[in-house]
Amino acid sequence: MLDGIDDPLSSVVTLLKPAVSISKMVEAGGQWQVERHDMASPFYCAIVEGFCRVEVTGRKPVTLAAGDFILIPDLHSFVMTSEVPPKPKGPGQPLEIGPGRVRLGPADAPVNMRALVGHCRFETPARDLLVSLLPEMIHVSGHNRLMALVPAIHEETRADRPGRALILERLLEVLLIEALRSGPAVDMPPGLLRGLSHPQLAAALRRIHSDAGGEISVTRLAKDAGMSRSGFFEKFRKEIGRAPMEYVTDWRMAIAKTLLRQGRLSNTEIAQRVGYGSASAFGMAFVRYQGLSPGVFAGKRGG
Repeated sequence: MLDGIDDPLSSVVTLLKPAVSISKMVEAGGQWQVERHDMASPFYCAIVEGFCRVEVTGRKPVTLAAGDFILIPDLHSFVMTSEVPPKPKGPGQPLEIGPGRVRLGPADAPVNMRALVGHCRFETPARDLLVSLLPEMIHVSGHNRLMALVPAIHEETRADRPGRALILERLLEVLLIEALRSGPAVDMPPGLLRGLSHPQLAAALRRIHSDAGGEISVTRLAKDAGMSRSGFFEKFRKEIGRAPMEYVTDWRMAIAKTLLRQGRLSNTEIAQRVGYGSASAFGMAFVRYQGLSPGVFAGKRGG
């Protein structure tokens, strides 16, 4: 798993293992509002025509126009409205008007907004950690490749053709990578993309992601980055949001969790994959990290 992937962003997206939950064309007219709460899923939206407002809990409202795309890797609640919200505010009642098509707003109002909306899920057991490495929201405009990928996902979701699940997984992987690399990473909060925007830190990140089972130390990573040990440590912590060896442990455990749930390798083999000299050393490290033994974790579902 992940053999030969030396690009950190690709390795994270691959480990996330995205899968489509919902894909629909939303058509709206007049004044309208729709709310979703108590969610915990990645969300993306491409505006095909017109305007709308999206308000995510804890963030300022964003007005989206035709050609805009947003990705929220960990959405819990949001309000989506017409450009001028209705008064008084209240959740609308979406009307299913066909397979994968939803209508919002008064039935007699002409349609003036169309958007392709999707919810997906990350099937990795290390979801929370990997999501924490990504920005809270990506908002880009006029990105033709992104705007072409969303209809392709929608079309494949509606079809019942051989290979559908694999094609959707690959399309979502491409969508996530395109979205995540589309914006100026230096303007993002600390995380993987900020780190990758610095060539010196990117060299160290490539070492971590391509050789999780190898000998990794702050000294060696600093050498890869061409920096002093102290300078590298502080720069890494500032730009990525955690200390270098904390990041190494997090990445190793993300791989270990996935391998444990797959159930194809012994603890000794997993230990070798993630940089521990023996199954017992790996087991003790895993208990300290996760609070469960590898065997107990492997037998649990979810989380």
